[in-house]
Amino acid sequence: MISFCAAKLMAQKENVSIKKGNRLYKEQKFDDSKKQYQKALEQSPDNASANYNMGNADFRKNSFDDAVKSYDAAAKNATDNATKEKSLYNKGVASIKQQKLEESIAAWKDALKIDPADEEARDNLIKAIRELKNKQQQQQQQNKDDKKKQDKKEDNKDQQKQDQDKQQQQQPPQPQKSRLTKQQVEQLLKALQQKEKDVQDKMNQNKVRSLSQPDKDW
Repeated sequence: MISFCAAKLMAQKENVSIKKGNRLYKEQKFDDSKKQYQKALEQSPDNASANYNMGNADFRKNSFDDAVKSYDAAAKNATDNATKEKSLYNKGVASIKQQKLEESIAAWKDALKIDPADEEARDNLIKAIRELKNKQQQQQQQNKDDKKKQDKKEDNKDQQKQDQDKQQQQQPPQPQKSRLTKQQVEQLLKALQQKEKDVQDKMNQNKVRSLSQPDKDW
């Protein structure tokens, strides 16, 4: 009996906080409304209404990622189809605000499973599917263009290499630089000069010898 009374009292506090939060929400005091919804969630984290309203307040604050989390919790814990369907629909809207097309498509599909007559969910789903298809086609075309550019770049590199190789083959071989030191070069020059002098001296000696011989007696 005591447990029942305690649970009933907690439920009353939750409802009071949600009502205060709803009043502040209508006055566009979104930060204050979130504080009231948070109080209700502290009492009962699985409260679908508190999560749903918290998602709406986050949405108004452009905190779309937080809004999606709150809508997920509301849809998960909702005991009636109306709250669950609205949570999924709003999740789709919050996802599309973040350009998360695939997430929004999934949310609206789930919403339509609950309420196939939701025309707004159906229209948004069709638009999102069309936009996703166009985006995928554009990405595919971009990938093709990037590949063509890369292939062309590689072809240009190959052609440049071929041109360089051909140019190098046409050029005459460059004379190799001497690896002799200055001292070694001077020694070689002296040796050549000495050899040339020795040859010249020998020629002079032969010339003198031929002149000193008597004429031949015929």
